[in-house]
Amino acid sequence: MRRSLARTISTWPRTLNNLVLTYYTQGRYKQAEPLYKRALSIYEKSLGPDNPDVATSLSDLAGLYLAQGRQAQAEPLYKRALAIHEKALGPNHPDVANTLENLAALYRATNRDTAAEPMVQRAARIRAIKR
Repeated sequence: MRRSLARTISTWPRTLNNLVLTYYTQGRYKQAEPLYKRALSIYEKSLGPDNPDVATSLSDLAGLYLAQGRQAQAEPLYKRALAIHEKALGPNHPDVANTLENLAALYRATNRDTAAEPMVQRAARIRAIKR
């Protein structure tokens, strides 16, 4: 029973994210946002605040904000996601590269190309690592 409950808890945010992705691709951002927040909350409570799944959920919510032009709300989420990914997965993990690219896109969207460039370069170095 306990194992089944744990499995249900761990898959529930993924199910929410699948629904959110549908809303997001349809441009239904108002419907997507509370579901992104709910998935994030479930991950934080069930996995802890420093889990890579929390970081991915943070990036997803930040991406929604960025798509809506809400860069000020997206930036701290991307920064937190980057910190979690680096700590949990190491500085050269592909998920770190993804988050760096997302943050760089935000910086470019806010005319901060100088801040974006080192992130793009670092992401490229990470992607060049043979695994």
